[in-house]
Amino acid sequence: MDGVLGSQFWTSLLQIIGVDIVLSGDNAVVIALAVRSLPRRQQRKAIVFGSFAAVVMRVILTVFVVEMLRLPYLKLIGSALLLWIGIKLLVPEGDCGKDIESKDTVFAAIKTILVADMVMSLDNVIGIAAAAKGNVGLLVLGLAISIPLIVFGSSVMLRLMERFPLIVTLGAALLGYIAGEMAVSDLAISAWIQANAHWIEQPAGIGCSLLVVIIGRWLAHRQTAIAGDRVV
Repeated sequence: MDGVLGSQFWTSLLQIIGVDIVLSGDNAVVIALAVRSLPRRQQRKAIVFGSFAAVVMRVILTVFVVEMLRLPYLKLIGSALLLWIGIKLLVPEGDCGKDIESKDTVFAAIKTILVADMVMSLDNVIGIAAAAKGNVGLLVLGLAISIPLIVFGSSVMLRLMERFPLIVTLGAALLGYIAGEMAVSDLAISAWIQANAHWIEQPAGIGCSLLVVIIGRWLAHRQTAIAGDRVV
């Protein structure tokens, strides 16, 4: 009961939900593009069944990653990937929809959603697995809560991100914080840290959070400057 009511449980649960929502914006765009040629009545069916199939697949992948993160050095690798994902979130990308083919049947649209989500879900899987900290029950609960938020709230989140870009920055910073926490808990170094530098856990999260925002902003500024030079 203490594990369920403890602050660490709720912190991790909120992190899982936050990561899943922030990183599902691109998936929402793919879903919208895949079903746009369907009649309105079939669009809802394709979105619900396609999203459900994608979430089931994501749960399986995430449980696998959670188990893999129990091995030495894999959390360090996952932490590095999470930092890269957070930085990538801050760098503008091209039109992500030009390679997504619209489908005119429900089954074809669901298949497109499932394949695209599998390709694009590496960031979600690593982020959620890191936030779960090895707790599969917490992982499943966080994803279960996230499902309706993603299916019915993704379009709202996309509009909010467009109107308030700070949400994207906060999401990237959250990924950086989780990456720092995950790195110092790797089996290869956690014993040494507990014995010699136990105080570093929270500063590591804050430091990685700042690192993601600084590098991401710098790369975004650099990419914008290069694009401006090409136009000129």
